Amino acid sequence: MGLNIGGEVEKINGADLSYHQFVERFLEKNQPVVLTGLMGNWRASKDWVTPNGHPNLAFFSTHFGKSIVQVAECGSREFTDQKRVEMSVSEFIDHWRELSMTEGCNKSSHKEQQPPLLYLKDWHFVKEYPEYVAYTTPLFFTDDWLNLYLDSLPMHVDSDNCHDRNEINCSDYRFVYMGAKGTWTPLHADVFRSYSWSANVCGKKKWHFLSPSQCHLLFDMSMKNSVYDIFDDVSETKFPGFKKTLWLECTQEQNEIIFVPSGWYHQVLNMEDTISINHNWFNAYNLSWVWKLLWKDYKEAKEYIDDIRDICDDFEGLCQRNLAANTGMNFIDFFIFISSFSFAHLTLLYQLVRNDEYPSGSLSGKAHHLIRNLTSIRRVAFNMKFAEVFSGEKLHGCLEAFSDIRKIFEKPEFIELCIALNRAYGMIDEQWKQDSTTKSTSVGFKPDFLWLDFIEAIGLSVSGPEDLIRIIDYAITNFSCVGKSKNFSLFHVMNELDSSTVL
Repeated sequence: MGLNIGGEVEKINGADLSYHQFVERFLEKNQPVVLTGLMGNWRASKDWVTPNGHPNLAFFSTHFGKSIVQVAECGSREFTDQKRVEMSVSEFIDHWRELSMTEGCNKSSHKEQQPPLLYLKDWHFVKEYPEYVAYTTPLFFTDDWLNLYLDSLPMHVDSDNCHDRNEINCSDYRFVYMGAKGTWTPLHADVFRSYSWSANVCGKKKWHFLSPSQCHLLFDMSMKNSVYDIFDDVSETKFPGFKKTLWLECTQEQNEIIFVPSGWYHQVLNMEDTISINHNWFNAYNLSWVWKLLWKDYKEAKEYIDDIRDICDDFEGLCQRNLAANTGMNFIDFFIFISSFSFAHLTLLYQLVRNDEYPSGSLSGKAHHLIRNLTSIRRVAFNMKFAEVFSGEKLHGCLEAFSDIRKIFEKPEFIELCIALNRAYGMIDEQWKQDSTTKSTSVGFKPDFLWLDFIEAIGLSVSGPEDLIRIIDYAITNFSCVGKSKNFSLFHVMNELDSSTVL
């Protein structure tokens, strides 16, 4: 069955695109795009590529050969993914060279006689080699809550979920991929329904995309199993909707970066020997996608073990542990995540207001960005408050640090998060050129937490989403009373954003 191709992914010069334009055209509309002109100064583009444009395998063996990485066997399926094995980078490079020599000498040999196609995936290169600065994250992708958070704080608060392997796997979501011609990734949507970006350091990839509005067509009648390989002989009986799918395709060349929006299923083939750098990330614009996935996976996890509900002392806790193991986080992890970003945003916004870093009656780009993000968090928190786990007594043990949120602000890790977030938004705001003070306030920034004194009248305890909403509302309503611009209502701006913007 051939694919129905409805068009190609747009390709534009990223150097000619402002951050605001990228948001309007691609983040808000959740549309894919290929960006050129953003990789010219990357160290990886020089060190990792030979003069004739091929992967510099010798460089990797010499400098990073001892690293232990995950490698996918492209010809072996295991559940919904390819079979994974672990080996050193040197072993992987040796296998790649063996494969190249075999193909060169035995072009007519049977496929069974060839070494298996191996694809190095999900190498946490940045975490492993922080001093080797292989690349700079493009400005469009710097508002990356997922990796900014994991740089300072763990994803899981439940010790039952903090196993060594689990923590390694979610230490960050910045990866290097390496594979010979013909290696591929099966059809999937990205972890957490996050955004992703993928930069081809060398080589060429073929992408096929299906929009979220059609993704139900990829599943069987039970909506449990999806198509694995779109180029297989897909069974019309098992997947009756597949023949109706309409795909976008794209050929990604060397030094091009592709933006993959939330919820888009995609399958990728390496048309040449390829090295790529990949990030998964999310922020205010796709935060609701993350919550929807968590809610969906939670309901499935709950249904799966429902028969033991009556004999389980902590059924809800078991559901949450299973959710963390299967999806990568649970409701409590996610709530602590969005609460941390709420507090960081309120800290930055309060300092902007107190220092009068916007004129009366208008907002700087940075302040507008902060309020928009808080609006998105508030909307997600409102949907979360109906979850059963937030009414249980055992929740309070998980949220012990929130019994007095001053404890959070005493942690160096939280201060690091505030500084990193301020740095990212300073870069974005500087490009918008709407705030002449941005550069000076971003250099040597030191967060203070005077806004906690400001809201102490309503209490500093957070025991669930409703408390978080109350703190955001109170702070935004009353921040306008700070500084000289007292006639400007930030809460009015939030209400306008909440009613007019779909995030």
